[in-house]
Amino acid sequence: MGVAELERVQRVWDRMKPNSAIYRFLLNDVQIISAGNGTVKAHLKVDRTHLNSRGTLHGTVSACLTDWAGGLAIASQGQEKTGVSTDIHTSYVSTAKQGDWLEVEGKASKVGSTLAFTTVTITKLVDGSPGPVVATGTHTKYVKQ
Repeated sequence: MGVAELERVQRVWDRMKPNSAIYRFLLNDVQIISAGNGTVKAHLKVDRTHLNSRGTLHGTVSACLTDWAGGLAIASQGQEKTGVSTDIHTSYVSTAKQGDWLEVEGKASKVGSTLAFTTVTITKLVDGSPGPVVATGTHTKYVKQ
């Protein structure tokens, strides 16, 4: 994982965050922990704003993380603009509750001149290491600049 990629991803996130009410609301406390060429990892502590009516992680949060981490994985490859979503899928595998820590890993499978394809895995951290998978996602973005 590279320092240059981490700085680039953080710069893109710092630019995106003030322009997105949903990102500010749901991902205000997300911590980007590493980035490499085509990858990004982040941690997020589940709080009340992330919960559904049953007291577990709301599916919207997982979908939002799929969108967010996919875009930043694209940014890690040198793109200053992360594109526009054309397709996004999230599969809900398990859940998390308030106080749990999530690890979000985004990977850019391919960044072409027009489209980019990403995958995202959201796991629950157990004793500081990735544990059960909470959700997986795929995300396609139109990236022609």
